[in-house]
Amino acid sequence: MPQSLPDPVLILDFGSQLTQNIARRIREMEIYSEILPHTVSAGELRERKPRALILSGGPSSVFEDGAPSIDPGIFGLGVPVLGICYGMQLMAQILGGTVVSAEIREYGVTPLLLEPDPSSPWTAFSPSSPVLMSHGDTILKLPPGFRKTGHTRSTPIAAMEDRKNQFYGVQFHPEVTQTLQGVPFLKAFLVEIAKISRNWTLSGYIDRQIAEISATVGNDHLICALSGGIDSTVTALLCHLALGDRFQAVFVDNGLMRAGEAQQIVHDLTHLNLPLIHVNAEKTFLDRLKGIRDPERKRKVIGKTFIDVFWEEALHLPVRPRYLAQGTLYPDVIESISHKGPSSVIKSHHNVGGLPRKNPFLLVEPLKELFKDEVRRLGKELGLPETFIRKQPFPGPGLAIRIIGAVTPERLRIVQEADRIVREELDHSPHAAFLWQYFAVLLPVQSVGVMGDQRTYENVIAIRTVSSQDGMTADVGEIPYSALKHLSHRIIAEVRGVNRVVYDISAKPPSTIEWE
Repeated sequence: MPQSLPDPVLILDFGSQLTQNIARRIREMEIYSEILPHTVSAGELRERKPRALILSGGPSSVFEDGAPSIDPGIFGLGVPVLGICYGMQLMAQILGGTVVSAEIREYGVTPLLLEPDPSSPWTAFSPSSPVLMSHGDTILKLPPGFRKTGHTRSTPIAAMEDRKNQFYGVQFHPEVTQTLQGVPFLKAFLVEIAKISRNWTLSGYIDRQIAEISATVGNDHLICALSGGIDSTVTALLCHLALGDRFQAVFVDNGLMRAGEAQQIVHDLTHLNLPLIHVNAEKTFLDRLKGIRDPERKRKVIGKTFIDVFWEEALHLPVRPRYLAQGTLYPDVIESISHKGPSSVIKSHHNVGGLPRKNPFLLVEPLKELFKDEVRRLGKELGLPETFIRKQPFPGPGLAIRIIGAVTPERLRIVQEADRIVREELDHSPHAAFLWQYFAVLLPVQSVGVMGDQRTYENVIAIRTVSSQDGMTADVGEIPYSALKHLSHRIIAEVRGVNRVVYDISAKPPSTIEWE
């Protein structure tokens, strides 16, 4: 994003997996925000003329060796500062408070109990409002000039403020959906205290990205890694609008997609008038995956194979493209590398972790600062039909990471047939509107069963349903027992090789949405 927009909210990243959620919440208010590394100096920040600063959470402890810190001069810039979780603890330590290891670590949702005479922005919270806690340290002593504004049953200082200097700190995470009144709190901080007006829209984002793609590619050509999902489709539309006939989309059919999906993708994308090359590379992918059971190796093999196929296709184009466009989103980036802070690596994604150091393409990733729901809104702005906009997220490695263990043609058939039944039953059910994803997973175990009066020893399918807004956190999707029972009956009856179905009731965190 450009650095010339007025009244920026600058977020200093200390490595929380939720840092980008802060920026996302702020952009939903149509206020421009940008994430910067925590190492940025006070002088550099002064040049940006921010209207507010936010210090993110992070996985570190403020008193451990090598803990990330900030330039103390940041607190002399004369702008409102909000510290969240680690950011609050760091603020307290730098400004003269005391941080210690908590006797009782606090993880999960708990009521926030406000102190007497709470005032803005605390009025956003009702008494005993639920907030998400995730910390092992706590503030023992407030810095000079601060007062306590909230606590929980386990944390004596869960919120603090220095109203004179406009410094605020919260031990909880207002940026997540589990903190029910977190967004009104952030809005009160930005609008009532920092006095920031709306200055950011998705329509403006489209214009800036088209201009940026055009300026980046210049007179060269660009090839797009098109999967048929909302992310790569919006990426392709932006690139096509920017480049015209210097753009080429390539759809690689890796054979790891859901039943009938490859054919539907070709049909849909052709009707969007995108220049499309369809490559059937199923045999190549399955051959390279033979015998591989480790999920990280699967992802890396699939990522490298994607790139190899693109290289081969690029060699046969009339003009070799210099640029490769990918539909990378921020959840992909932040779960793969320490993007703008010391965030913990969770897993590799093929579109950010599989590129070799020596490759013939320069990357164009116009969506890498956006979350899924923002991309859907962007697609709507670009005129995509509702069927595209409401497509469920589907992992780049496809069903390979929904087959736990080795990928074989037979195991692929089983998970495709089971997944087809899950989608048939839930796509048109009243539950679908409340679900982010629903799918089947083939487990690496077999179980004893009885079918037709005979003993069987066959595969187990897990059903996964989740509700979410952005994929960074997710709750278990609530499906009636009767619907689950019907799903189990159909899968066992119709999918040869399955004799047991289980239901995954894990939230993210601590689990991930995908099993691998």
